[in-house]
Amino acid sequence: MAEVKKQQAEVKTAKKPKSKKKKKLASVNGVAHIHSTVNNTIVTITDLNGNAIAWSSSGACGYKGSKKSTPYAAGLAAAAAAKAAMIMGLKSVVVNVNGTGQGKDTAIRQLAASGLTITEMNDVTAIPHNGCRPPKKPR
Repeated sequence: MAEVKKQQAEVKTAKKPKSKKKKKLASVNGVAHIHSTVNNTIVTITDLNGNAIAWSSSGACGYKGSKKSTPYAAGLAAAAAAKAAMIMGLKSVVVNVNGTGQGKDTAIRQLAASGLTITEMNDVTAIPHNGCRPPKKPR
């Protein structure tokens, strides 16, 4: 009985977990989505179908609180996402910028400095055309 348990324990410890293999992309083109808010900057790099390849944010780079909203933190987030995407085989991106935060210009510059070719830049920030009524002013 004890021998059977030892054999089972050896079988369980002999299995190694499989490491994830990085897939190479079918194309070298992608889209970089930069979402810059007042509190954070999120950079997501996708393929042309919209499937996420790599992402990073100011908070994921280790910044907390008010330091997440700085342009420097946004640049680090863009560099980290670009590095991960270039490992996958990405060469050029179309940049879509969304939001009114401070970090969007620095994030665009850092994408270009990290070796990605920027082919097009779009500002896709939603602008209301006199849609919802604003809240009343406090007295």
